Amino acid sequence: MSMAYCFIVGEITGNNSQMDKLWSILPIVYAWIIVFKSGMDFRLIVMAVLISIWGIRLTLNFAKKGAYSIKFWAGEEDYRWIILRENPNLNKKWKWALFDLFFISIYQNALVLAICLPLLAVMESTTSFNVFDVIVAVVLLGLIVLETIADKQQMAFQTKKYKLLNEFEKLEDLPSPYHKGFNTNGLWGRSRHPNYFAEQSIWVVLYIFCLSAGVTNHIFFNWTIIGSMFLILLFMGSSSFSEGVSLKKYPDYKDYVERVSKYVPLKKYNENK
Repeated sequence: MSMAYCFIVGEITGNNSQMDKLWSILPIVYAWIIVFKSGMDFRLIVMAVLISIWGIRLTLNFAKKGAYSIKFWAGEEDYRWIILRENPNLNKKWKWALFDLFFISIYQNALVLAICLPLLAVMESTTSFNVFDVIVAVVLLGLIVLETIADKQQMAFQTKKYKLLNEFEKLEDLPSPYHKGFNTNGLWGRSRHPNYFAEQSIWVVLYIFCLSAGVTNHIFFNWTIIGSMFLILLFMGSSSFSEGVSLKKYPDYKDYVERVSKYVPLKKYNENK
C-alpha cells in the first residue's frame, strides 16, 4: 500500500518526497506491530521505544524543513529529486516514472521494512533481557543524540547562511565561516556526514540486539542484517551524489573532502592548513 501511495501521489503531484515523509514514520508502525504480535516481549518493547524516539525526532526535524503540509501531498521536495529529474538519463517522463516506481517507491519502501527485520528475529528469542541488551540500548540512544546534535548544527548553520544571503550579494562576501557555503563547525568539522554516520550506525546497532537475544547463526550473523547493509549502500550513493553537487557549488569543498573523514568523526578540519 505504501509503495502504491508513494508512486501514484508522486507521479500525480510531481513531488517525489512522499517516501521521504514516511521514512521516519513507517519503522515506528512496523516495530509496534511486531511488539503486539510478540505478546509484548520486553526486549522488543525496548527496541520499539528506541525506534519511536528516533522516528519522532527525525519526523519533527523534517517538519521544520517544511516537508509536511496540511495538503498531505505537498511540502518541500528534496533538492536531490529536482536535480535528478534534470539528469539526461532520467529527464524523459517515462524514464523518470520507472525510476520513481522501482527506486523511490519500491526499493526504499522495501528497505524501510528490511531495517526492521531484526525485530522479527528477536521475536523468536528464548533468552531473557540482559546486561548486553542494556549496553546496546545505551549505545543506540547515544547515536540518536549524536544525530540530533549533527542535525541541529547543520540547521543552525544553513538558517544563518540564508539569512545573511539576504543582506549580502554574494556568498563569498559573507562573514566566516558562512562564506564557504558549507558547515565546517562542530561535528561537521570532523565528519562530512556525521548525521549519516549516526543514522547508519543506529540500524547496525539495532541488529546487534539479535546477538544479545541469541538468535544469530554463525556466531554474529543472521539474515536480518541485510537491511542495515543495504541501508549503508543507499547512504554511500546518496552522500556521493550530494557531494558531487557541493563540489560544483562551493570552490573550497574539494579541500574539505580531502582533509575530513566522510563518515566517522575523526581529526578536526583546520581551514588554515
